[in-house]
Amino acid sequence: MTAKRVAIVGGGWAGLAAAVKASQLGYQVTLFEMAQHLGGRARSLGAPDAGPRLDNGQHILIGAYQASLSLLEAVGVDLKQGFLRQPLRLRYPRHEGLCLPPGPALISFVRGILAYRAWPLAARLSLLLTATGWLLRRFECAPMLNVAALSAGLPAIVRQELIEPLCVAALNTPADQASAQVFLRVLRDALFSGRGSADLLLPKLPLSALLAEPAATWLSARGVKIHLNTRVQALTQCPAGWSVDGQAFEQVILACTSAQAAILCAEIAPAWASQAGALQYQPIMTVYLRSAGSQLPAAMVALQESAEAPAQFAFDLGQLGHDPGLFAFVISGAANWVERGLAASGEATLQQALAQFTWHNPPQIHRVLAEKRATFACIPGLQRPPTSIKPGLWAAGDYVDGPYPATLEGAVRAGFNAAANLPPI
Repeated sequence: MTAKRVAIVGGGWAGLAAAVKASQLGYQVTLFEMAQHLGGRARSLGAPDAGPRLDNGQHILIGAYQASLSLLEAVGVDLKQGFLRQPLRLRYPRHEGLCLPPGPALISFVRGILAYRAWPLAARLSLLLTATGWLLRRFECAPMLNVAALSAGLPAIVRQELIEPLCVAALNTPADQASAQVFLRVLRDALFSGRGSADLLLPKLPLSALLAEPAATWLSARGVKIHLNTRVQALTQCPAGWSVDGQAFEQVILACTSAQAAILCAEIAPAWASQAGALQYQPIMTVYLRSAGSQLPAAMVALQESAEAPAQFAFDLGQLGHDPGLFAFVISGAANWVERGLAASGEATLQQALAQFTWHNPPQIHRVLAEKRATFACIPGLQRPPTSIKPGLWAAGDYVDGPYPATLEGAVRAGFNAAANLPPI
């Protein structure tokens, strides 16, 4: 029996997850990607032999992201070589922040909070009491509540050193705009879902070497056709299934951006296309600094942002096995800084770095990158489009309806879910 054909439009993490799963299910897979390289919004820029490979953004995983980890293992990635794994640690430039010890999730959280004497005892007890309330309510809240309102009863130091950094890191949306319900889901899975669930996994490889390249090798070895530099122009329904730019397929998974998916579905499924096209987006900026001989206090350092200090996190890429002396400063929820421009954002980040760290040599701006549509704005009450569009037509992307914000885990889960909905062969 000839295997059924499925077209996957988009080669980001969602598309790669869908392609791997569909191939495992026995489908004949064809993947279309409009860019020169796979990886989508989590990829490396430039060729490996053209100097240090810069990622278009800094992405981390946590121990709870089991779908992402299983995808990486499926395509042959050695997780121990691919990541620096450590318990949740919020190190600041001049002091050690909250650090959770190894052990069962709930016990680790309680022990970590009680041991963190930089916070007054009243603040620690307030957080434990509040978290107990979230636990008893099954980490659910009113759908229109934002994270700032959710955490309003906590002491300011807890909000500033824990809630706000975790919110902007996970949702890429400021706390006063971010969905409390989605934030609670991330907290539940990260802090309370099992041993090691809150561990931070910092990539020791460029993002393309972490997934896109091993996935391409794995897929090609199994007969998957990968078409790069190919933007799908037309999607039409036909008696046997679907036509993608004149090629016939029984099933189609749209793993492209929500904007492109909305265009392709404008006439096929106008209500779905309208919902997908209405999503608002938040940018992320990455400012790369170079300082030979310098080192940060940890591989990942949390920063206090302000009106003139834009970055919330800094990464020492030398400590992660990349390029010694190269540092990535991340500006999440960066709409205001995108408006100021790359040059102004880079200079403000440089001044922030000079004020916060001690440098062996004065740092210089290496490059400033902006991903203007990095994630959808994860706001309260947001109605996200469903996976199913029409019979035989599915959506996969971090923006489709699901429990997670626009994270790598959300993208991978969406890809797996779309492929799991394909009819059995």
